[in-house]
Amino acid sequence: MDAPTILVIAVGLAMDAFSVSIAYGITTKSNGKTNAIKMASSFGAFQAFMPVLGWLMGVEILEIIAGFDHWLAFGLLALIGCKMIYEATSVEHQPRGKRLDFYTLLILSVATSLDALAVGLSFALLKVSITMPIAIIGTITFTLSFLGATIGDKLGKAQSSKIEVLGGLILIAIGIKILLEHMA
Repeated sequence: MDAPTILVIAVGLAMDAFSVSIAYGITTKSNGKTNAIKMASSFGAFQAFMPVLGWLMGVEILEIIAGFDHWLAFGLLALIGCKMIYEATSVEHQPRGKRLDFYTLLILSVATSLDALAVGLSFALLKVSITMPIAIIGTITFTLSFLGATIGDKLGKAQSSKIEVLGGLILIAIGIKILLEHMA
């Protein structure tokens, strides 16, 4: 598989991470660069790791996971999105008061990288060496996630709790999109 094809796959895989980075960047505390690096590193690492896992797992295990991976991604993103909306509309709301904690970052990283498992399986079936794809996928996801978190941070500084509700709605919409793509 040639580099331009892998680049297109990488950009496609990185779109959910980019969108989540914007949404979560809007709502986190003002530590913009630090949060951007955390999100970009985690999303990039998971997007690079999941194809390797899919590549190693083989068809049998992936067929089992394929039955519910979209529900898992939807559930995780909807849960975090609803939590963001609740916190933005609660009485004791403090604008941009969230910290990017380890567990939230882990959940977001898993939810945005589940499709990469199937891509890894595709690489195995096509007998594609996994080294170049994971480097490209990880780098593209890191770059777009950093950019998304930076954009989200700038948007969040300009707005109040309304933009946090928007961030939550974006996460829920991404979850619904993943669900609908797999049900079609």
